[in-house]
Amino acid sequence: MQQPKGMSFFKMPYLKAVISVTIFTTILSFVYFQKRTTGVPQKTFCRSTPTTGTITPLEDNRTFIVAAYADKREKGSNIIRLIGIVHHRDVRELYCWFCCPLLKKIHISQADIDVHADRFEFPYGTTDVCCSEPKGCAPNYVSVHWSRHGEIDQMPQFEIKNRDTKGARMDFAVCISTMFGGFNNVLQLVQSIEMYKILGAEKVIIYKNNCSQLMEKVLEFYITEGTVEIIPWPINSYLNASPYWHHKREDRDIGYYGQMTALNDCLYRNMYKSKYVLLNDIDEIILPVKYPNWRSMMRDLRRQNPQSGVFLFENHIFPNTVVALNDPFNISSWDAIPGTNILRHVMKEPWTQAVFNQQKMIVDPRKVIQTSVHGVLKWYGSIIFVGSDVALMHHCRAPHLANLPRESLIEDMTLWRYNESLIRNVNRVLLHTML
Repeated sequence: MQQPKGMSFFKMPYLKAVISVTIFTTILSFVYFQKRTTGVPQKTFCRSTPTTGTITPLEDNRTFIVAAYADKREKGSNIIRLIGIVHHRDVRELYCWFCCPLLKKIHISQADIDVHADRFEFPYGTTDVCCSEPKGCAPNYVSVHWSRHGEIDQMPQFEIKNRDTKGARMDFAVCISTMFGGFNNVLQLVQSIEMYKILGAEKVIIYKNNCSQLMEKVLEFYITEGTVEIIPWPINSYLNASPYWHHKREDRDIGYYGQMTALNDCLYRNMYKSKYVLLNDIDEIILPVKYPNWRSMMRDLRRQNPQSGVFLFENHIFPNTVVALNDPFNISSWDAIPGTNILRHVMKEPWTQAVFNQQKMIVDPRKVIQTSVHGVLKWYGSIIFVGSDVALMHHCRAPHLANLPRESLIEDMTLWRYNESLIRNVNRVLLHTML
């Protein structure tokens, strides 16, 4: 049979050879492209173990990462914000390494390094390390490195949190930072936590560096109860942390055991868990004057100020050295418990604008970008200063005006409105912890 004209060139052996070469070339090109894109062999692609520690040092020993959070609050912006601590002068360049499982490649982008303004002259400060999330990637983890070159499987991976933004699951969470110095003020801690619960708190988050064994016992009770969440805060394992707020007080790496870093992490950690977040210390209680609890107070404040997400409360110091003359709550069983009994201290120092007011806050966490201790640094919307006729920050501590005579102090028994439930609840905790 005569072969059709024009087909003699495509004899079967030759055709098979052409097809084989084409397939081989295609595979080779695909592998080469993958290696160019990822920079790592496919067999080790994104196999590093996610970090589980609270503070993770990077190789440069000048950068410390706490956690990574997705931040889509600005329209058209998909930011991954890592809360961390960096040396303000030495760290100039960082890169986010994203593992993209759907694309089977690694995306590397330079980070924006934003050291918070309230560093108070310490060399290390709270820092936002921000990168845009690569399109089509949908990463679950991100790594941070000082270079575009390296092996991702040798880098710590941070889980990207806050993917679920469906809404707050509780009304109020309280952020406490930081517990250090062998903290042993047991009675005041129990009283404060019980007051938080009476006023509406559903969770108290404590960043704990260290405390006494007795305090550990009380915290274990609250953890089991479901009230307290402990975030380990071993900052002095990595930095020479100061117990003071300003560098001029002590020449160390970072101030007040990294309090501001803990507060910012707590804010983002609870951004979609709680409608409101309170940022204060354990010896401070934002105490309503016109309202029975935080819920009714914030309902009115938010209705009157719909654009505001930051509410500041005046700091009023109740010296723990001045005892009420007529104390109707002489509870002898509490005398053996270490710490301050706040019910005995109802005399407050006069408030004056001439003295720096260490106000504290209730915030809508979704409206805050960066926070400091006594105010926010970057935010959305407006800020409201709440008058002491509405609520005040009850701060039972050592006197600020130590030489002020008793007759110059002001009696304020607002706290006593809660005495019945507070005493009952404190006794319950002490009984269960066998203190």
